[in-house]
Amino acid sequence: MHTCLEVCVDSVAGLDIAAASRADRAELCSALSLGGLTPSCGLMALAAAKDLPCFVLIRPREGDFCYNRRELDVIRRDIDTVRSLKLAGVVIGANLADGRLDEPALRELIEHAAGLPAVLHRAFDLVPDFPVALETAIQLGFKRVLTSGGATGAAAGSRRIRQLVEQAGNRIEVMAGAGLTAQNVAPFVRETGVPAVHSSCSSEVCNDSSTVALGFAPAASRMTDAKVIAAMVERLSASAGARP
Repeated sequence: MHTCLEVCVDSVAGLDIAAASRADRAELCSALSLGGLTPSCGLMALAAAKDLPCFVLIRPREGDFCYNRRELDVIRRDIDTVRSLKLAGVVIGANLADGRLDEPALRELIEHAAGLPAVLHRAFDLVPDFPVALETAIQLGFKRVLTSGGATGAAAGSRRIRQLVEQAGNRIEVMAGAGLTAQNVAPFVRETGVPAVHSSCSSEVCNDSSTVALGFAPAASRMTDAKVIAAMVERLSASAGARP
């Protein structure tokens, strides 16, 4: 059974690397160091020219996922851009103050995105009741949900992720993400049975000292790495071949 690999990228260099790899799809964003924000229109346009299916993260700011009307309007307008460029779909999420999914807001956004597959991002990991939230996501019409099982990393949340996979059946795709690497992805997939995994597939690079000194960049950043993607694909392929 093939396990899909989704690579999240936040630059044109990362997009080019992912498109040239054997990854199954990409999530396009900006500011991965903040957990991802909405990418620029320019990056979306370049992604639209690639053969690799690209889903676009629509997150208008850092912080929580409790959005007011003006912020929801920004999200709707960004969804319109994704549709106009004919990209693969949108990645959205919204919570109430108590962590529950904001059903009215999400229903409104999914209706606005009609014709575009919608993925629920890790706003899902803030919910107080995961089985209830998964049923809500299914009822709302999400194609896929990205989760670490509510833990800081997917490996730590593996037990809950397996439970979600079993609950989901064929009704929605459960995709695991956060901290998955070539070193841990194969045993994780065997343990949880997830049909898809999500990773930045990145490595650390040092930034130029002058840009760091002037405050234009941190001392080190993480960049999409073709070798890491290749290693992830290899481990996932070997794991699939080893299954009975």
